[in-house]
Amino acid sequence: MMQELSLNILDVAQNSVKAGASLITIAVEEDEQEDLLIIAIGDNGCGMTPQQVDRVTDPFYTTRTTRKVGLGVPFLKMACEMTGGSFDIRSQPGVGTTVTARLGLHNIDRTPLGDVASTVTSLIQCNPDIDFVYSHKTAAGEFAADTREFRQVLEGIPLSAPEVIGFIKEYILEHLNEIQGGTI
Repeated sequence: MMQELSLNILDVAQNSVKAGASLITIAVEEDEQEDLLIIAIGDNGCGMTPQQVDRVTDPFYTTRTTRKVGLGVPFLKMACEMTGGSFDIRSQPGVGTTVTARLGLHNIDRTPLGDVASTVTSLIQCNPDIDFVYSHKTAAGEFAADTREFRQVLEGIPLSAPEVIGFIKEYILEHLNEIQGGTI
């Protein structure tokens, strides 16, 4: 199993990249009242047929040609189920896919969220032509980091530039710190 949920986010988002998405959303919500950690990753990629959606949680089904086993989605589903949560994939060919993971927020078996700031900035740096929207919500507040907004301010400076990636990471960390009560 992956040791941090941020690695599952990376895996699912990479699937979105491979699906030809031009916009990928990553939404994290820490819902204290419902005792849920909700992670939703959506894209406007090529989408999947109902048959493909049914098979995507099967570790022996993968579209990759470099290996015969795909474990990212099955591990995420298992991580959800271990905490009494749920896992859902909704997809439509030509429209896109949304993966939603619901985990018990305070469940002892919940995998740590991990370094989402590094995950998101790595995705942006490695895929500078794709737009990403990362949002995070807690009881203390919420924020979003949207590459479309960054592009407008940067006026032609590539998102993959080291100074830009550094800025985006600091922006995410600063806002996470605010809404998580200074725990980062």
